[in-house]
Amino acid sequence: MAAKRDYYEVLGVQKTASDDEIKQAYRKLAKKYHPDLNPNDKEAEEKFKEANEAYEVLSDKDKRAKYDQFGHAAFDPSAGGGYGYGASGFGGFSGFSSGGFSGTFNGFEDILGSMFGGGFGGGSRASRANAAMEGDDLRYNLTITFEEAAFGCKKEISYRREEKCASCGGTGAKPGSSTKTCTKCGGTGQIRVQQNTILGAMMSTRECDACGGTGKIIEQPCEKCRGTGRTSNLMKVSVTIPAGIDDGQTIRIGGKGGAGYNGGPDGDLLVSIRVKNHKQFIREGFDLYINMTIPVTTAVLGGEVKVPTLTGEVKYNIPAGTQSGTTFRLRDQGVQKLQQQGKGDLYVNVTVDIPKKLTDEQRRLFEQLAVTFGTEYPENSSIFSKMKKKKK
Repeated sequence: MAAKRDYYEVLGVQKTASDDEIKQAYRKLAKKYHPDLNPNDKEAEEKFKEANEAYEVLSDKDKRAKYDQFGHAAFDPSAGGGYGYGASGFGGFSGFSSGGFSGTFNGFEDILGSMFGGGFGGGSRASRANAAMEGDDLRYNLTITFEEAAFGCKKEISYRREEKCASCGGTGAKPGSSTKTCTKCGGTGQIRVQQNTILGAMMSTRECDACGGTGKIIEQPCEKCRGTGRTSNLMKVSVTIPAGIDDGQTIRIGGKGGAGYNGGPDGDLLVSIRVKNHKQFIREGFDLYINMTIPVTTAVLGGEVKVPTLTGEVKYNIPAGTQSGTTFRLRDQGVQKLQQQGKGDLYVNVTVDIPKKLTDEQRRLFEQLAVTFGTEYPENSSIFSKMKKKKK
């Protein structure tokens, strides 16, 4: 028999995952491998069972603690574990039996029911298509300049979103007409289906194919929305970009996404920020970095230089004897911290500019300087010629 996979691996989460992350991972797998969506698919059925088993343990604080300490042995009776798993592969989860879905789901029913409209163990729920649901979240990519990200700004964006049809009020029926109750599902939006699986006969509910899960039949569709009850409209929204926002971050604007279904709340608009590169500055967090070249005389003697910042040039005193590659820190000259007090710092990396060409006078002065330092100098230099004459 194949060894059990690690429960965290099954759900695709880290061991440090929060309860919400575990729940979201399980919802994703349960929806992907649910038997209703994968009829007669044995592999999907096994993965569905495996995900259920992993979630039952990791969603329970005590069971998760035991699993983290002892692994699968914590639930193996032969190894002294406190939780025995039955023939179905996961004791304590009695949702499967030879008669299909029966018994308790230990919290799974709420999660699965919210995705598939219920129907487990013979229970009845409102169909997904007929229940109030939140509208879709929409995503918009917004590109801004480096300075706009640093100081904040306002941008007006345009995008399309689905809204309740103004002509029919969202019913999908032509104004003046009405809808009729679906005779196939009796207005519930669901029909019950029995499937024969390796686990026995399994009863589940599915969206009614006659009415699309709405429980209503539209005989005269609305001409504007063609019976869908929704129209796509152009929206304009003013987006406030906070100072300090960085590339890749997202601004969530509540209620500006797709319209809700059946009276549910509207979704959100997610504005993904893309920040253009700056020609001088490199940003890391709230700190800025800049490369700057200084004259060799300033490096040797020290002196005042003008350093570019986001708000203009500032004066800075370079200490005498500064070496090429030295980095200086200018406090509070970085980016405004996002939703916090204070700013980051500016780091200035200096490179000493060594002149490649010299005038005769400049060369003579450097040669004289070389003598004072006891430095070797070229034999063709004027200083070398004078030194030879003095020796004679």
